[in-house]
Amino acid sequence: MQPDPRLSGHLTRALSHELAAVQQYLMQAKLVGLWGMAEMSTQICKDVQEELIHAERLMERMLVLGIPSNATQLPPVRTGRSVEEMWQVNRLLEIEAVRLYEEGSHYCSRIRDSETQALFDDILKEEMGHLGEIERLLSAQHKGVKS
Repeated sequence: MQPDPRLSGHLTRALSHELAAVQQYLMQAKLVGLWGMAEMSTQICKDVQEELIHAERLMERMLVLGIPSNATQLPPVRTGRSVEEMWQVNRLLEIEAVRLYEEGSHYCSRIRDSETQALFDDILKEEMGHLGEIERLLSAQHKGVKS
């Protein structure tokens, strides 16, 4: 039996997104390290690991469903020229993740794929946490508080 093509699309887009986040966050970690912000670099590297875990979970589900894990649509890395700009581009990346996982979860609900829906919902919850943290950092930046 062939995997559902729309489900394949949701999973493939999610995997591409996670790998793009890994690439962007890793580049930013190295950049802020060059700026002398070792603590921030370490924190961003933790975000890289979280995104890698998301990618691994998606790949595992794709293997179970017989879907090839081809994540070839990676957008260009956007590092930002300042810490605030970096948080702004990351905020947009996380908003996109939330949208992707909401759409994927909704589709899985419609086709009654509770296992993939649970995966999308779990990652959605984590991405919403990432988004909240970025918004907190931006708010602190605007108030002049060191982040």
